[in-house]
Amino acid sequence: MSQSGSKGGLNRHSHVITDGDNRAPNRAMMRAVGFTDADFGKPIVGVANGQSNITPCNDGLGELAGAASSAIQEAGGMPQMFGTITISDGISMGTEGMKCSLVSREVIADSIETVCRGQCMDGVLAVGGCDKNMPGAMISMARLDIPAIFVYGGTIKPGSYHGKDLTIVSIFEAVGEYGAGRISKEDLHGIETHACPGKGACGGMYTANTMSSAFEALGMSLPYSSTMAAEDQEKADSAAASGAALIKLIESDLTPRKIMTKQAFENAISVVMAVGGSTNAVLHLLAIARAAEVDLTLEDFERIRTRVPVTCNLKPSGEYVATDLHRVGGIPLVMRMLLDKGLLHGDCITVTGKTIAENLAEAPAVPPDNQAVVLPLESPIYAQGHLAIMKGNLAPEGAVAKISGLKSAKITGPARVFDSEEDCMAAIMGDVIQPGDVLVIRYEGPKGGPGMREMLSPTSAIIGKGLGDQVGFITDGRFSGGTHGMVVGHVAPEAQVGGPIALVRDGDTITLDAEQRLLAVDVDDAELERRRSQWSAPPIKYASGVLAKYAKLVSSASEGAVTG
Repeated sequence: MSQSGSKGGLNRHSHVITDGDNRAPNRAMMRAVGFTDADFGKPIVGVANGQSNITPCNDGLGELAGAASSAIQEAGGMPQMFGTITISDGISMGTEGMKCSLVSREVIADSIETVCRGQCMDGVLAVGGCDKNMPGAMISMARLDIPAIFVYGGTIKPGSYHGKDLTIVSIFEAVGEYGAGRISKEDLHGIETHACPGKGACGGMYTANTMSSAFEALGMSLPYSSTMAAEDQEKADSAAASGAALIKLIESDLTPRKIMTKQAFENAISVVMAVGGSTNAVLHLLAIARAAEVDLTLEDFERIRTRVPVTCNLKPSGEYVATDLHRVGGIPLVMRMLLDKGLLHGDCITVTGKTIAENLAEAPAVPPDNQAVVLPLESPIYAQGHLAIMKGNLAPEGAVAKISGLKSAKITGPARVFDSEEDCMAAIMGDVIQPGDVLVIRYEGPKGGPGMREMLSPTSAIIGKGLGDQVGFITDGRFSGGTHGMVVGHVAPEAQVGGPIALVRDGDTITLDAEQRLLAVDVDDAELERRRSQWSAPPIKYASGVLAKYAKLVSSASEGAVTG
């Protein structure tokens, strides 16, 4: 059994039965929850359960946590289950509540770390579904550095209306289509009622499925687990297998920081690029690396982007969903293809106790015939990755753009400046926005929001109104994994701390150039400095509570928007 618990409190219960009478009170309380004399020498395993019917992403996680707990007990461990929170991005999108979404990542991380430290856990298994469950759990695992494994709750199956597959993004875009008179109210209601047919996280390669894929590539989840449907039996079977695997990790003292190396993060980034994943992966992987004390920067994403092609034809910019990817071979297919081309580090160790190369030995090396979900690396959808790091006088620290599915890689146009998402949404629905405009949504960053809201509602409305290829978006907030189009988020420094985005005025000419990775405003340095001398930071929007605390502690998006 592991003895490496200086950080996380490993193995403090393993000999409690022989530690003398002073430990009797501890034992008495543990007996009340089912421990017997024979159990006190077993590893104590925390099961962080994100069960919630707040969102379909987390509805059903309790069953997976139960399956994992049973397997832990059968393998010789003592599971102790505890709850952690979730915020539904899809439900809170476009509201003030969305400010709590990224904040919840920190709350989840803090809650899992607090319980595992406080109860001296020997290991931890986390079960999560919605977007922030995953990075929150992984941040805590990196901090604790006790044997750990992540169980993804699974993806939702696609909905269907009039023979067309639907995802949650379908309804966001339908709002814009209805506003533009392109669909009827009956069709809007039909799409709404059919978009989410059951349990599971949003079905495209949006943030949840992006992070589950990244964690499988990182080595922190079991192979094939990241694209399983939430409602299929194999998901529960995989959760049970994860519980058994965790006991082996405890026995061998294989901890997260031994798995989450710089090379492992590079593997995760490579897979995110290959599958066409969410811009949020940049923010979350930076934050997890920081917790693991791994030197990962925006430049690493750009370096890897230039050599890894997009090979998966997945929504939002493609045609298919995660269950389609699972059907043709899942993430192991993608990883094997990358490995055979020298685009993965095959010697990285994983939670199976085996290396990436060993895990992939039996995985298919080429995509199956007669399908268009995964294309060969020799004929990819895009020759280079889709998540570009933009810089320029509007983003000296950097910004993140999703450049897949663009008819044009460059737009230059007049700024239309909004100091909140709501103001921008009103302008879009009021038909104020014209082709060629560049929308600037600011004071939505980590501090300025506070909370760095996602801008899925305005971007989807623009697409619904038929302007998706004709306008640009920049923001110091975030974009949903479901967003596509000429969008640039995570602009840093943010407006609240005096970043150049705070100095832009209506009518300024802005250039977004994906090929040159340039984000610039056509205003000279002297004029920007003159504007800066007249600028002062607005008050933080919350004076107390969790959002005020977050605004006080949070770092720049270029560093992962972390609080510790």
